Amino acid sequence: MTHALVFANGDVLDGPIVQHTLAAVESPLIVAADGGARVAQHFGLHVDVVIGDMDSLSDEELDTLEQAGAEIVRHPPEKDATDLELALTYLVERGYCWLRIIGGLGDRLDQTIANVHLLMLPQLSECDVRLVAGRQEARLLHPGTYTLDGTPGDTVSLIPLSGAVHGIRTGGLQYPLEDETLDFGPARGVSNVMESAPVHVSFREGLLLYIRTEGRA
Repeated sequence: MTHALVFANGDVLDGPIVQHTLAAVESPLIVAADGGARVAQHFGLHVDVVIGDMDSLSDEELDTLEQAGAEIVRHPPEKDATDLELALTYLVERGYCWLRIIGGLGDRLDQTIANVHLLMLPQLSECDVRLVAGRQEARLLHPGTYTLDGTPGDTVSLIPLSGAVHGIRTGGLQYPLEDETLDFGPARGVSNVMESAPVHVSFREGLLLYIRTEGRA
């Protein structure tokens, strides 16, 4: 599997899960969505590709990145996709399917929600894609059975993203679900606790956002 770290133009939000992600693979492709180049540089990483309309980086910053060997992929400002969406599409088209998004959260609520929803892009359905920030990671689960790593005491939330999610069964959580439904809207699936690791989650219909926070949230 080909690996890439994708840096969005949000807050750095360093933390243990971010550090674990940075150390998880050797020599990943480093891709920045426009101003995400600064987030990558915060971690001392060489940026391989910068993608976007370049409205968040100065000409001097772009020149420095290009001189350091980064490929600059420019898009017009009048576009229908965000810079992060363009970066994810670019990677999938080139066969990258292990993707970790850093800098995807910030003080723009609209951008943060949009970045979470990007996990539902059809072209990512067969990929291992996660948003990581601080001591949290989020991934989208499709119908099926999952074995999910963590540590006892971690906080786990299951949030429906596509209307009601049916047939949920869990193992290893303090408050189990046994062939149950989580409806879109109510927060019933938030702030469960990992009693044992790994956690097992299965369901038959819908889309679930799985969020794990290291330790108690």
